[in-house]
Amino acid sequence: MSDEWRTFVAIELSPEIRDQLRAHATQVRETVTEASASWSRTENIHLTLKFFGNIPTNKLPLISDAASRVANEFSPFQIGIGGTGVFPKPSRAQVLWIGVDDSSGRLSTLQQRLEEEFASEGFAKEDRAYRPHLTIARIRRPEGARRLAETHLQMSFKQTRMTVKEFVVFRSELSPKGSRYTAISRHTLSG
Repeated sequence: MSDEWRTFVAIELSPEIRDQLRAHATQVRETVTEASASWSRTENIHLTLKFFGNIPTNKLPLISDAASRVANEFSPFQIGIGGTGVFPKPSRAQVLWIGVDDSSGRLSTLQQRLEEEFASEGFAKEDRAYRPHLTIARIRRPEGARRLAETHLQMSFKQTRMTVKEFVVFRSELSPKGSRYTAISRHTLSG
């Protein structure tokens, strides 16, 4: 067993949102069959709050303890899932994503508090601004990429509300069959 685990913190999605994501991705794939993209397995799509990379297993309790402290400061809140987008831009799309509406600001506040608490335990802060989104595909080759991006952007993704009640510290194991995520600890918002 490795003494380092690839680790991240994320919010799991409801089955209804996963079904909506699956239907959208299927429709885009079937419309633009010539594009080469790596499609996210719907059961693996989540809303990332913090990606750590490889962490020594003896440091995992520090992450879980910090996560628990932050969870105790927050009560459940709502976010919206909807809208389509690409990174970096449609003419050079590399990632297709579904948007996250944080009009209350609670999601950003939660993410900032986690960053602060993890930093107090010695973990590096993310140097990029937090841009919540759900990645549904990564484009592999430029052929067909622009059409794939435009199709994705033109298809509507109806806004759906979701209540955030907990977040999870996950282990990510990479394999040729795709990533496998295992919950290390769950943190219920109880503030």
